[in-house]
Amino acid sequence: MTLVAGVDSSTQSCKVVIRDAETGAVVRTGRASHPDGTEVPPAAWWDALRAAIADAGGLDDVAAISIGGQQHGMVVLDAQGRVIRDALLWNDTRSAQAARDLIVEFGAGELARRTGSVPVASFTATKLRWLRDAEPENAARVAAVALPHDWLSWRLRGYGPAGESPLGPDLDALATDRSDASGTSYWSPATGDYDRELLVASLGHDAVLPRIVGPGEAMGRTAAHDDIPAGVLVGAGAGDNAAAALGLGARAGDVVVSIGTSGTVFAVTDAPVADETGTVAGFADASGVYLPLVATLNAARVLDRIAALLGVDHTGLCELALSAEPGSGGLVLQPYFEGERTPNLPDATATLFGMTLASTTRENLARAAIEGMLCGLADGLDAVRRLGVTASRVLLVGGAAANPAVSRIAAEVFDVPVEVPQPGEYVALGASVQAAWVLTGSRPEWRPDTLARPDAAPVPRIREQYAARAVVA
Repeated sequence: MTLVAGVDSSTQSCKVVIRDAETGAVVRTGRASHPDGTEVPPAAWWDALRAAIADAGGLDDVAAISIGGQQHGMVVLDAQGRVIRDALLWNDTRSAQAARDLIVEFGAGELARRTGSVPVASFTATKLRWLRDAEPENAARVAAVALPHDWLSWRLRGYGPAGESPLGPDLDALATDRSDASGTSYWSPATGDYDRELLVASLGHDAVLPRIVGPGEAMGRTAAHDDIPAGVLVGAGAGDNAAAALGLGARAGDVVVSIGTSGTVFAVTDAPVADETGTVAGFADASGVYLPLVATLNAARVLDRIAALLGVDHTGLCELALSAEPGSGGLVLQPYFEGERTPNLPDATATLFGMTLASTTRENLARAAIEGMLCGLADGLDAVRRLGVTASRVLLVGGAAANPAVSRIAAEVFDVPVEVPQPGEYVALGASVQAAWVLTGSRPEWRPDTLARPDAAPVPRIREQYAARAVVA
């Protein structure tokens, strides 16, 4: 049996999935935690990757590996390959003003034309601009800029600071894929090129950027570490959402709605999009086409917080929500607990509307939390459809998707059929698709089984009352 490995280096943890390269069957898995916070030392990711690989039984019998990772995170390196400061993650909003500054300087329409997206605080360019303004001495030392999956793949192939890596600090060996590059705001999905003017406007000077590795192309091979064998093929890797699309086998007509730390709505399309309103990010995908995407900051943790407030677990939240009527008796939760990315309201807070003696019940609050979270994602579905994306079904994924209340209420909120695939680590599974692709020369057709197809009909008043209360940028 030939084995391949896929990695998901996410905000919260590192997951490794090892599969049979012929059938796609999962053979074994591993996991390790990441530190909390929006500012993290990249060395913690490297330690977690090695721990997760060990937990999965190692790579001695694995032929190829690929890494999917959280998008946008800023990893800045000096000329010796050392990390200059802790990485700012996608959900660190201190760069909100930097995003506004770049939009003022270049114009939203021009930025969308050049990079497919209008920058928000999540994007790498805005974090570099924050670094330039807030920590100019650190910015001046930057010799190369990488993203989390780029840096981990570089380390896996043996590169890094002298004395800490077999091959030393070769910055020109940094590599990435088109999906992750498209989340920087200085790379164009339409042309496939970096926009050096935008990089300089962000950082204050030019720097080494990772070369783009094509779909099905290898970055190189692993170097020997104490716990990692040499010679394993290393695939291109991908941003987390693009890797998830590969793991799901998403095709034209599929819109993926993912409920994780963040919420995302994305679809695979043959043509690039550019939305100068900034609602839709015109990303590239990991297969050679495009991945228009809407992201929200507030997703599964909304349910975590309301469940804790009500003194129940997720099963209890589900039972409470399903015992309330659609529309939650007029109670509307706009769930901007951590600010919001879509709409772009980094300083917003959550608001509960429609509180009356009749509506303010535990049941209605549980349902309002789910409805509010899903209505924000349904707005994202509307936004990608306005750009010409066809939606024939919604694939609902993420840890919360298997909750029967979430899937049923999703069918009441979205106006297209909803399907829930079997739960799985789809980012890691998608990365393993890349690993098999590199190994065999062709993309495998591995698709998950379906867990549920909720038969509830759309209830228009849920979205109507949410829209009536909406706060917009």
